[in-house]
Amino acid sequence: MAVLSDSDRITVWAEFLRNGQGDLGLTKSDVRAAVDAIDSWMDSNAGSLNSAIPQPARGVLSTRQKAALLKAVVTKRYQVS
Repeated sequence: MAVLSDSDRITVWAEFLRNGQGDLGLTKSDVRAAVDAIDSWMDSNAGSLNSAIPQPARGVLSTRQKAALLKAVVTKRYQVS
């Protein structure tokens, strides 16, 4: 899967800023650079993530389902109560 388009990255960046993450002490450009870096990292490490998923789930789940599972795990790990 390729990196996000520029417009998709802008959407992620804007939603992050709009969701009120508190006083970040960063400029909007700093946050945009972080979005770009995380997206690039995800692209570079997709194969490693896929390899970490044990069979039969790796072979049965679609890419979209694997992404949903990743999102669920990351959200649970880092949720603020």
